Amino acid sequence: MKKNLLSFVLFMATLTAGFSQTLEELKSEQAAKKDSIAAIQSRVDAIQSKIDAIPGWRIGAVGIVGASFSEFNNWYAQGAPNNSAGNVSISFSPYANLMKEKYFWNNNANINLGWVKFDDKDDPTDNKDFREATDVFNITSLFGYKLTEKIAVSTLAEYRTTLLNNFNDPGYLDAGLGITWTPITNLVVVVHPANYNFVFADDDTTFESSLGAKIVANYTKSIGGLKIMSNLSAFQSYEDSDLSNWTWINSFSYSIFKGIGVGFELGLRNNKQEALNYAKTTLGNTNATFDTVDNELQVYTTAGISYSF
Repeated sequence: MKKNLLSFVLFMATLTAGFSQTLEELKSEQAAKKDSIAAIQSRVDAIQSKIDAIPGWRIGAVGIVGASFSEFNNWYAQGAPNNSAGNVSISFSPYANLMKEKYFWNNNANINLGWVKFDDKDDPTDNKDFREATDVFNITSLFGYKLTEKIAVSTLAEYRTTLLNNFNDPGYLDAGLGITWTPITNLVVVVHPANYNFVFADDDTTFESSLGAKIVANYTKSIGGLKIMSNLSAFQSYEDSDLSNWTWINSFSYSIFKGIGVGFELGLRNNKQEALNYAKTTLGNTNATFDTVDNELQVYTTAGISYSF
């Protein structure tokens, strides 16, 4: 019995030692492969930087489509046992950038539209149709004349509004002059101290145009099948901080097969004029002011199937 037990212990110890040795060898081999992949990616990035520096047009886009549909009949565990629901969202971010030896012209847009519906079949008075949920439209055009390889004098025009509801009410048009800094190939930073923010709206008591500074940062990066696009646009009013606003949109897509993959987009915005208008028109608080309105962070997200052009 003791001999059998001793033999079993020795066998297990030998098996464990052999497994540990094999595991360590595999981890060592894996580390070497990762180092090789990193070195290859570094060389690919260096070549891509040279390609990006060649004069000419750079055109592309990322699109994300998300959709979900459900149908319930006699599902008594929930409040509305008979219903049909759906959600459809479309995000499209195209760009067209012209690079020349002495100047550049960058153009990009972000369009995000979404519809939702919830049809309670037991309630004949509810809305059975899809309703607009997400509604974002931004377009930017930047022209710059290079003083050095990284710094240029520039002019910017940016327009933001909604498409499905209340087109150009409000609408924002920024136009200004300043400096554009390109510290690396994938990052463009715009600082325009002379900028006018035109605001178009039916309610001129809430929305007001003003002079201020415009700051824009746009970053694009491709790492293998992963594509990243990030755009920050901020306006700081010289006349009143309540007239300032900023929007930050981030898009991520991972290509799995021939440009088709999965994507995610996150949008953040802070705009006190929009918050005040919402309090007055939607919530019915006609006595709301800039000092009393609750200016919460605006957020939207979109996830679904993506396609890289």
